[in-house]
Amino acid sequence: MGYAIEGKLLEACSCGAPCPCWIGDDPDGGSCDSLLAYHYDRGQINGVDVGGLTLALAIQIPGNVLKGNWRIVAHVDSRATPAQKEVILGAHTGKFGGPLADLAPLIGEVAGVYDVPISFHVEQGKGSIVVGDSMNAEMAPYTDAQGRPTTMVNTIFSTVPGSPAYVGKASVLRTSIPQHGMTWSFGGRNAILADFRFEA
Repeated sequence: MGYAIEGKLLEACSCGAPCPCWIGDDPDGGSCDSLLAYHYDRGQINGVDVGGLTLALAIQIPGNVLKGNWRIVAHVDSRATPAQKEVILGAHTGKFGGPLADLAPLIGEVAGVYDVPISFHVEQGKGSIVVGDSMNAEMAPYTDAQGRPTTMVNTIFSTVPGSPAYVGKASVLRTSIPQHGMTWSFGGRNAILADFRFEA
């Protein structure tokens, strides 16, 4: 068992930019409401091809990110077969070890799991995602004078361990999952864009 996956990450949350969670500080306002999505460009998990699929998580973080007790609602790409869904959820809950398993202990509750259409696009550093009727976000990275994306590396916390994270801002972040008490809408807040390559 194991995985070798490559793809892109989009993250947007209620914190100002850049998000203090990435350096281990408390979130702005004391808690963090977040969208986190992994899109697999290519790769396999436990021998099952997951290329082209996306996992999107709505997350409530009640305090410091490193103290865990996250509450999440998972959305799996509706194009995934039962076998693909099983290994995707397994990898992100720590079943297959590796860097994804390091994040799994931070999850305190999985409030729900849904199969929904997910539209994921990242081009030239700009990203957008639509997760059924539940979530959507649009974001773009900060850049230097030459137009190169601003990055964070060697941070104490990362959802893309081993990869640089591109610091950005979300012009739109909307979540509407009232059945689980997750409803929020923000503009001009933190966003993270990144490429990832994980193996276990």
